[in-house]
Parts: sequence; C-alpha cells; structure tokens
Amino acid sequence: MDPECSQLLPALCAVLADPRQPVADDTCLEKLLDWFKTITEAGSSLQLLQENPCLVELLCHVLKPQGLSARVLSFSLRLAGVFAAQESCFQYLQQAELLPGLFGEAGPLGQAAWSAPTVRSGWIQGLRSLAQHPSALPFLADCGTLDTIFSLQGDSSLFVASAAGQLLVHILGLSLQGPAEGPPSPQACDWPVCAQKIVGHIEGSLRSMATPQVTQALNVLTTTFGHCHGPWMQVLWERLSPLVACLLQEDPLPAAHSLVDLLLSVARSPVLSSSDCGLWETLAQTLRRLSPAQAGPLALGILKLQDCPQALRAQAFGVLLQPLACVLTAADQAPGPPGLPEGTTGDSVTVDTLLSSKSACAGLLCQTLAHLELLQPLPQRPSPWPQAPLLGAAVTILRFCNGSAAPASDVGGRLCAILAGCVRVQRAALDFLGALAQETGPQELVTQVSAVLLEYLRSPDSSPTVLKKAFQATLRWLLSSPRAPGCCDLDPDTQLFLRELLPVLRKRLCSPCWEVRDSGLEFLTQVTRHWGGQAGFRHALLASEVPELAEQLLRDPESYVRASAVTAVGQLSSQGLHATAASPEQLGGQKESLLAELLHVLSTDSEGFPRRAAMQVFTEWLRDRHADVAEDTERFVARVLQAASRDLDWEVRAQGLELALVFLAQTLGQPSARCPYAVAAPQATPPGPLAQALRALSRVRLFEFAFRALFDCDRPVAQKSCDLLLFLRAQATPSGGLQEAEGSPDVPEAVLAVLRSLDLEGLRGALAESSDHVEKSPQSLLQDMLATVGVRGENQADCY
Repeated sequence: MDPECSQLLPALCAVLADPRQPVADDTCLEKLLDWFKTITEAGSSLQLLQENPCLVELLCHVLKPQGLSARVLSFSLRLAGVFAAQESCFQYLQQAELLPGLFGEAGPLGQAAWSAPTVRSGWIQGLRSLAQHPSALPFLADCGTLDTIFSLQGDSSLFVASAAGQLLVHILGLSLQGPAEGPPSPQACDWPVCAQKIVGHIEGSLRSMATPQVTQALNVLTTTFGHCHGPWMQVLWERLSPLVACLLQEDPLPAAHSLVDLLLSVARSPVLSSSDCGLWETLAQTLRRLSPAQAGPLALGILKLQDCPQALRAQAFGVLLQPLACVLTAADQAPGPPGLPEGTTGDSVTVDTLLSSKSACAGLLCQTLAHLELLQPLPQRPSPWPQAPLLGAAVTILRFCNGSAAPASDVGGRLCAILAGCVRVQRAALDFLGALAQETGPQELVTQVSAVLLEYLRSPDSSPTVLKKAFQATLRWLLSSPRAPGCCDLDPDTQLFLRELLPVLRKRLCSPCWEVRDSGLEFLTQVTRHWGGQAGFRHALLASEVPELAEQLLRDPESYVRASAVTAVGQLSSQGLHATAASPEQLGGQKESLLAELLHVLSTDSEGFPRRAAMQVFTEWLRDRHADVAEDTERFVARVLQAASRDLDWEVRAQGLELALVFLAQTLGQPSARCPYAVAAPQATPPGPLAQALRALSRVRLFEFAFRALFDCDRPVAQKSCDLLLFLRAQATPSGGLQEAEGSPDVPEAVLAVLRSLDLEGLRGALAESSDHVEKSPQSLLQDMLATVGVRGENQADCY
C-alpha cells in the first residue's frame, strides 16, 4: 500500500465506524473493496492488517450492537472475507476471535441490521471469499454457518437465496476435493463434516416432497454437476439418484422445471455421461412422466447432447414433434404423416393440452416451434430431418390462425377457434417457416408456403408485428429459391411469386400504420441488395411503382420511416432501380434531384435517424463510385462534409469522418480505407500525386472538418478523426513525401506542419482511456470519501 494511502486509511476507517457520520455511497464502497482485493492478490493480507491496525478496529465494530449502518456492515463482512481468503490471515483473525463474531451465531445474525438484504448478501459474499482453503471447513462446520445458509435458500430476496445456493455448491466442492486419491467413499460417515451436512440437507429436502424445498435441493445439485467434474461426482449421483427417481412417482410432480435442469446438467457432465449409472433410463422415464409443456425443454436438451443412446434420441424427437403431429392430424391428414419418425402421433394428453385453453395451446405450440428452430441448424439434429412434414405443420398452424383452413375433424375445428387471430403463435410459426427456408421441400409444399405468406401479407387482419415477421420469412424463402438450369436469372415460379408480391408491397407502403410502412421499406432494401442484378426482378420492380412510393416516403411524418426510405432509395439508386431510371430522357436532371433531396434530408431533417441514414447512403455511394457521385466527386464530398460538420448528432459527424476516410483513400490511390491499421502500414504515396491529393483534400475542406472533429466533445468522433489523420500521415511521412509535397506553393503547408507537430498516437491513447482515468487512483478515492463527510455535514442538499 502506498504511504499516502496508509496515512488516509485510519481517518476513513474512523468515519466508516462512526454511525453518526454520513455513509459513503455503494459505488465508493465497491471501489474500495476492489482496491483491497487488488492489494491482497498481490501481497500478504496478514501483513496488511498488521501494518494497518485500523482495519482490524473497523471489523471489531461489527461485533457491537447498533455499531454500523447496514451498508457499512455489509462492506465490512465482505472485507473480512477478502482478508481471510489467505490461510495465514484466516488463522490470525480466528485467533483474535473475530471470525466467529462476524460469521457465527453471535454475529450480525442477531442484530436488527440482519433484516436488510444487503447485510445478508454481504454475509454470504464474505463467507464465499473466506472458503478458499481447507482450514475454513472446520470453522464452517462448527460455528453454525451452514444452518444459516440452509435457511437463506428460502430468503425473500431472490439475490440472497441464489447466493446461498451458490455458496453451498462452493463449500461442497471444497470439502470433497481433499488430498486423498480417488473418489470419496460411498459411505457418508467417511465424508468430511461439511459434505455430510450439505448432502444430508439435500436428502432431507428431496424426501420432504415439498416443492420449495425440492426446488432448492435440485438447484444446488444442478449447479454442482454443472461446475464440478471431479471423480467424486459419480459417487454423489449414485447416492442421490434414487431420491431423484422417487420424485417421478409423485403426482403432481414437484419442481418439474428444476428436475429437467438437473437431469440435463448430469447428462452433460463428462464424468457421468460415459458411465453406466442409470442416467439414460431416468431420462427416458422422465420424458414419459412429464406433461407435454414440461417435456419439451428436456427433449431439446437430450437432442443437443453429443453422446446419447439412439433410442433415447428417437424418443425425445418424438416427444418434441407430438404437438405438430396433433396439428397435422387435426387438419384431416393421416395419422403419422409421411416423413415423421415412425410412431410419432399426437397422443391424447397432448391433444387435451392443446384444447384446454388458448394460453396453454399457444404456449405449447410456440415452445415447440422455437425448440425445433433451435434444433434445425445443429449438426447433431436427428437424421433424416422431416422437412416436408414440418413445412406442412407450419403452414397448417398459420392457416388455423387466419381462418383459411377447413378442417374436417372436431379437433381441427376447435383448434381453429382457439388459434383464431393468435398473434403470438403467428409470429412463432412465421419465424419457424423462415428458418425452414435453409432447405428445400416438395414443390407442392413450397407453393403452399408462398400462398400462405401472401395471405398474411395481404390480410387486413395481420398486425404490424406479424407483417414484419411475414416480410422476413418471405425474404428468406425468396433468397433460397433455385435458379433456372443454365440461367443466372430467377426461376419461373419465383418470378410469378414476385409479380403477386410487389402489388402487396405497394399497398403496404401506403399503410396508415407507420410500422407497416417501415417493415415494407426494410424488405425492399434487403431484396434489392440481393437481387438488384437479376433481370426478372428488375423488370417486375420497375413496373410496380414501388420505387416511386419509396421516394415519396422520404417525406413521411414518422422519422423511422423516413430513415428506412432513405436507405431504400439509396439501395435502389445504387442498383440503377430508382424511379427516375425509367425515364432516360430526363435522367440527368432527375438524378440531381434525388441527390439534392437526400442532401436536403441531411441538412434539414429534425430527427437524427434519417440524417444518419443519409450519411450511410452517401458513404456507400462514394465507396461504390455511384454514378451520381462520380459526375463531380469533389463537389459531392464538399457538400456532404459541410452538412455533417454542422450536425448536432455525433453519429452523423462520425459517419462524416468515415466518408472523409473513404474519399481520402480514393484520392491517395489506396484500395480501401475500412481498416488502415489492420495488417500493415499503408504504402507512402509518391510526392507528385501526394501534392495533388492534398490540394483536392483542401478544396473539399476535409482538413478543416477533421481538425475540428479532433477536439469534438464526443469521444467517438475525436477517435475517428484521429484515425483519419494518422492514416494521412502514414501516407505522407515515409520516403520524404511530406517534405517534397511541402515545396509546392499551393499545398496547405500549415496542414503538413500540424500533422508533423501533433502527437496523434498519444491523443489516440488518451481517447482510449476511461473518462475518470486521471482521478481514479486509490489515493483519490480515499480523499473523495473523506471529503464527502465534510460536504454532507455542511450542506445536506445533494446537487442531484
């Protein structure tokens, strides 16, 4: 510890120990604790206490009734744990009888402050820090702390209850990692005392069959098997698995979700998954015992395991598919539709769940669709993958929801009534349908997919969120569509779908709901980015009036829509698909009008989103050498930088610097300016071209913009400007480039002088520092905490 801090520490400890003094805030106490952790990690805790007895005196105040505030009491308990983490200091504090007073039954447990959750949390965290060495185990076993931890598992504070469970896991692991070789004895009497007490408590909780106690015990075991992988894990599971299996006999099943978590944690354990401990039989039995909603997460977890018996995987996949099998059957399809694994039929329990209520039906279907969506891209998914039945089920669910299905069975009719207009299921089914686009399917089903997507996009009953999902799923299916053999254009079916889709998109761009207009523009941008070069798409789009509508939305009253419109028309123009491209005789003037309109957005729009979008479009146009920009690049860059330099939005100014970096790289003949420092320093530009480049940069007033941004009040802007100037200097400095360029009379010599004189590397390092790096030393922290006492004493009003 620094001598300056040692001098300040006694005064600070006196302040903390005095209940009459105003208490430091939690942030200061956390920083103080972090500082002590740093000191103890680097040196001896015992030496620290011996050299600073005021710390021991602070801990002694915990033993006094009403001695400390709850906040300082919690801090002191945590601090004691930090010190006692080293065995020598632990023994020192124990000899001084401080540890029993701090963490035993005679400590804060009997004080009024114990009612504060922060004190109970500090007590647990202190013990967690303390329990780092074998010497702590007898103390934990003898002073009654384990019983207190057991009771805190049911604490009213979820944070305290969770921390108590984590502490039990840590103590159990510490007590069973003894020096003896091999696993511990199966006989409990041979185990360390702490392990006996914790395992005995878990056994008692499991035998109680009371849901709260069972949940606590299962959660502790789940964390234990998830984090501890010693050889004693198998012995622990062999001892406790019969009690876990007994839970399956109860009706109703207590703590089903916690039981699923435990079994999956055990199955993932490298020690147990490869041993013959009856685990797979227990998992199979649990799948049969759980309700459909409870069994889904377990089935998904089993299917994600790397090593698992094939019979269990087949059972799990069948459980996962049961709700969809019920849907297909309800749609008057044959039981066990072709392609589903053999024996996968909707059982009566699943049907009853689907028909019991709208919430139960929606919950089960959404969970099933989400689980299958997660499973679909995994390499360990079941093979063969039933793509066709899954497509059919997704389409059927969507038609049940919008009422377009005509089921012949009674179950199908009731499902139609339950799912009618269910937005939650519609969103989940559309997400799943989009995920299935990664693979193909029978043409008949693909046609049905296209039809149901068009139904949802056309329907006036589709909510904005459902429409957004429908646009996203449509995009994924469009982008996965096959090309015609021997042709680079779209296949006939896709072109037919486009001809039906674009009028729907045109209608949605005129929707009174701004979210719908926004979703339509996002779809237009994405599909144009991917298909802008396809002749069939270009012809259909230019004939649809969609580009004209997108341009009209530049003046939409909603800023999000204006921003999306800017991005859309920018993408259309980049692909030569802007509305004005249909009139070649007026091409020049109308091109200028689009550029002028986007510049108008950048200069005058009252909201930041459209202005940011305009800057991004202009940057892409410059990078791609867009025709509008290439006509007079310098004039374009000058106008954009002038507008960006005046903008109050830091993101616009930062994007302006990105555009300036692109222009700089192009002017200097560099192929890219995305990452000028990624691999190697850029090659220096020869003196002649460098002089010309500097004149061009001066004409667009890039230097003025960059130097002003270098001292911007927003750090990201200053960092970006620093990178730009470093890139320029790297171009000019080697091989005498700067010196030769300097001799030309019309080159801005002042700019070159500034580039040479500025410590740009130092500035970049300073900008990378946190905002409080100058005043975050331990000495500054102690001074601030002491100064707060005086300020608060004289002026009780907080400035905030």
